[in-house]
Amino acid sequence: MLIISRKVGEQVMIGDDVVVTVVDVGGQTARIGIDAPRSIPVYRAELWAAVRDENRAAAEDGVTVLPPVE
Repeated sequence: MLIISRKVGEQVMIGDDVVVTVVDVGGQTARIGIDAPRSIPVYRAELWAAVRDENRAAAEDGVTVLPPVE
């Protein structure tokens, strides 16, 4: 993991087309802005983990045919 210090308004480049900007810092919270192409998904880690876990649980459920819609 790379750890760097940035001040409000300063940026970090990831590759050629992702820019992370420090928008605000207050207390123990930092607000960041992420500018990335629409083709690159950007998620909060806890949401990504929850979706991944739900998908795994659904895949392991063993249901292969959905019930008919009434």
